[in-house]
Amino acid sequence: MTPEQIKENHTKFNLQSWSRQEGINPIAIKSGEGIYFTDYDGKTYTDMSSQLVNLNVGFGCKPIIDAIKEQAEKFCFVGPSYACESRSKLAEMIIKLMPDNMAKVFFTNGGADANENAIKMARMYTGRKKVFSRYRSYHGSTFGAGNLTGEPRRFPLEPGVPGFVKFFDPYIYRDNLPFKTEKECTKFYLRRLREQIIYEGADSIAAIVLETVTGSNGVIIPPDGYLAGVRKLCDEFGIMMICDEVMAGFGRTGKMFAFEHFGVKPDIVSFAKGVTCGYVQLGGVAVSRDIAAYFDKNVLQCGLTYSGHPLACAAGVACLKYYEDSNILENVNKSGKVLGELLEEIKIRHKCVGDVRYIGLFSAVELVKDKGTREPFVPFGKDPEGKMGKIIGKLKAKGFMTYSHENMILICPPLIITPEQLKEELVKLDEVLSDTDSEIP
Repeated sequence: MTPEQIKENHTKFNLQSWSRQEGINPIAIKSGEGIYFTDYDGKTYTDMSSQLVNLNVGFGCKPIIDAIKEQAEKFCFVGPSYACESRSKLAEMIIKLMPDNMAKVFFTNGGADANENAIKMARMYTGRKKVFSRYRSYHGSTFGAGNLTGEPRRFPLEPGVPGFVKFFDPYIYRDNLPFKTEKECTKFYLRRLREQIIYEGADSIAAIVLETVTGSNGVIIPPDGYLAGVRKLCDEFGIMMICDEVMAGFGRTGKMFAFEHFGVKPDIVSFAKGVTCGYVQLGGVAVSRDIAAYFDKNVLQCGLTYSGHPLACAAGVACLKYYEDSNILENVNKSGKVLGELLEEIKIRHKCVGDVRYIGLFSAVELVKDKGTREPFVPFGKDPEGKMGKIIGKLKAKGFMTYSHENMILICPPLIITPEQLKEELVKLDEVLSDTDSEIP
């Protein structure tokens, strides 16, 4: 097909996600290598969002490609009830990366159904029905995961499923609370959450679900002691703590899993994205020894045709080995330090930048109309003039490819990016933000 035919067929026959279909103009991609990809006109772009924060090892990772080929030559598919080498090996590797309280993995197709099955397991195990999640969260767009989601992408699913209860994130910048330390803020947020648990009936709540670090809704990093406090509340009331590591997991934050930064051991962990880096789609749910033991005696009412797909698991085994062999965590921390320094400089320089948040190679730039009032650059859930889209378009013209959500620009490059490449790319962001400054009165 010609590039023109590819684009024509895309717009004619595909429904493109999260888009008004009229007027979409996709780039037809010809090839990719490392952190770069190229269109049919020969223009090269830098992938500064790891596609959908999943292409952690970049394009063209040969060990993963070779593993997929090797598995395909043996067999491409066998049902979940059969023992399969790649599936068995990957499950063991994942559990060995988890805290010592974790025991087994249930594989899914991606992050949304990982979260669907995580909450099903919590409900079966506890015998309770209610599930808590946060307003500034995204857990997927299928019906259960969409009800778990807190931000506006849940609206098409409403009226929703009974039993899903929302609470507010510990969002220190936006809340602008009159406390001197993070620990004081943490006490406030935990006190409010505990009160809400009691008001909802603690013995009716199966799980509290949290993106360990809130992802697309602004890379909101929990304040000092917050996750440990949630863990304590869960223990007090017999509630399962579910950490959604779909976006933050597998090295993104500088540790294999984001919860490791905060000294907590979840009961259930959902994962996807970085487990195969998108080379073949895969997700999963890791559960504690207690939950695994429960399902030794009780039927696990979860099942998917493609659970633990052999090609996906082969990609996962190769991907996890690549992380280790290439010292990916070391590079994330080295490059992440440079990213943080560059973002702090950008925050000082630009009046449109209210806050920057970063952990490892997971970061967001929050745009505001006024640094003093912290008024968002666009209202929550709305961008009638397409202001954020125009900023992303200017970045695209410079070959800096990422996406925005609400008033945030996400900067989440592949975990293989070097400090030198980061410096080169952040110059482009700096230039576009200078244009944006001119729109601020």
